[in-house]
Amino acid sequence: MGQCYGKYEGAERDDSFAHDEFRVPKNPKHGSYSSKGSFNNGGTSPMRQKTSFRSSQPSPRHPSASPLPQYASSPASTTPRRFFKRPFPPPSPAKHIQSSLVKRHGAKPKEGGSVPESVENEKPLDKHFRYSKDFMNKYELGHEVGRGHFGHTCYAKIRKGENKGLPVAVKIISKAKMTTAIAIEDVQREVKILKALTGHHNLVRFYDACEDGLNVYIVMELCEGGELLDRILSRGGRYTEEDAKIVVRQILSIVAFCHLQGVVHRDLKPENFLFTSKEEHAQLKAIDFGLSDFIKPDERLNDIVGSAYYVAPEVLHRSYSMEADVWSIGVITYILLCGSRPFWARTESGIFRAVLRADPSFEEAPWPSVSAEAKDFVKRLLNKDMRKRMTAAQALTHPWIRSNNVKIPLDIIVYRLVRAYLRATSMRKAALKALSKTLTEEELFYLHTQFMLLEPNRSGRITFENFRQALFKNSTEAMKESRVFEILTSQMDALSFKKMDLSEFCAAAISVHQLEGTDRWEQHARAAYDIFEKEGNRVISADELAKEMGLAPTVPAQVFQEWVRHSDGRLSFIGFTKLLHGVTFRPVRNQQQ
Repeated sequence: MGQCYGKYEGAERDDSFAHDEFRVPKNPKHGSYSSKGSFNNGGTSPMRQKTSFRSSQPSPRHPSASPLPQYASSPASTTPRRFFKRPFPPPSPAKHIQSSLVKRHGAKPKEGGSVPESVENEKPLDKHFRYSKDFMNKYELGHEVGRGHFGHTCYAKIRKGENKGLPVAVKIISKAKMTTAIAIEDVQREVKILKALTGHHNLVRFYDACEDGLNVYIVMELCEGGELLDRILSRGGRYTEEDAKIVVRQILSIVAFCHLQGVVHRDLKPENFLFTSKEEHAQLKAIDFGLSDFIKPDERLNDIVGSAYYVAPEVLHRSYSMEADVWSIGVITYILLCGSRPFWARTESGIFRAVLRADPSFEEAPWPSVSAEAKDFVKRLLNKDMRKRMTAAQALTHPWIRSNNVKIPLDIIVYRLVRAYLRATSMRKAALKALSKTLTEEELFYLHTQFMLLEPNRSGRITFENFRQALFKNSTEAMKESRVFEILTSQMDALSFKKMDLSEFCAAAISVHQLEGTDRWEQHARAAYDIFEKEGNRVISADELAKEMGLAPTVPAQVFQEWVRHSDGRLSFIGFTKLLHGVTFRPVRNQQQ
């Protein structure tokens, strides 16, 4: 139920400018939180109205706005009734998103009409949240300072207690606008997540949740430095690389923390990051967890939420996980470095098509002057294959952004990869070990860091207990809610009977898909195959290959024709790469020649 941190009035953003650069508005009113401690809203900008999935504004579908080629009608000719075929445009993703919004938030009431409490033949919605009901006794409410789709934000002060007199921000969400059960659940979940996620310096602090007959009140830390988007605009649309690094490190740090706890934000964008003060390098805080959710290990989400310019391709395909947040960070980084959006169109449908099909440009100015490491960083976040994207924790170890002053957090993907390694056959383990021996020092840095976070014993080995203790050490209530600990009981207990050293850990925790997304993949694969030839390759039958891949022994031998060299019956290079990926094939039907 986000976007209560609104924008200032009169500061319009022109979506029609050349190259889609952010422009500084004429005579902007500086703002978000002012020096007096008030959060200056002034309304929602046109761009925000267009790009938020939560907006009830329908996507324009006028032919002139379509990104697809248009065909003029045929002029009169001597050939009567001459027709030209027109290609049918693919279905617009925006149509499914609008229907999803109606289901989530209910239909928008007509102008001047009232919001219905419930649909006919349905039970009335329960809008009792069981929060504290003495808001006015606890807080001195000030003026309105921000407005969003489902409520507004006010400046307030705490009346009593150890924090008496402390200025806070109060997000006020109208119960009248909660027209669906899902909308009510969103508010409950936002409060639950804010309560559960505690202890990170880049997370806006949660103080309290109250309610009365009309509203829900979420009391949070007051941030007086304004939105990240305002800073981008004030800089003329772009940051220097060094300044961009400072911002991106903080975003990655809080997102990596959330992901470890089993929380996916789902609406990362510059508007949802506030600075604590107006100082040049003030601390950044993540806000607006209204669309966030707990996510279990290996779970996929399918509801479409977020903001159009920052949405990941897999969200539009309705099967996504934490990788979607990383894509959004990639979009933010792209904007910071060049001042343009990587995917742009004049309609929501056009934006979604660009996200699904187009590749971001790194050829136009200022990209030729941007460092190769920075471009590699952005490309590895904006990979359309979510399996090939870096995680937030991995991104913090990338050469472009790495810093001794930034703590690298434990990465939950390590647990999933080690679990898969423990279930793998001896031949696949040998292939992964060969691949790990080809990694460069830069690529090993992340794995070494994760290994040390597991606190190996004096002999340099780790066991199941190391994995368990590392999770407990980093756990919050959110981790319990998202049931992250279940990953430990899912075949990782095999480590109870063995010890893993650094070299085997590197083989176990390496992500083949992510490595495949780098420019060096071909070199890694060839070098690893050479090592495998000497150390692990052997003569293998079709039956053995089927067993290796977890297929039935009755799988026809022609499935593995490319996998095995005809000269000596050993695994071929193609077979080796497929073994690394753990690829399985459906049985091929016998066809008559």
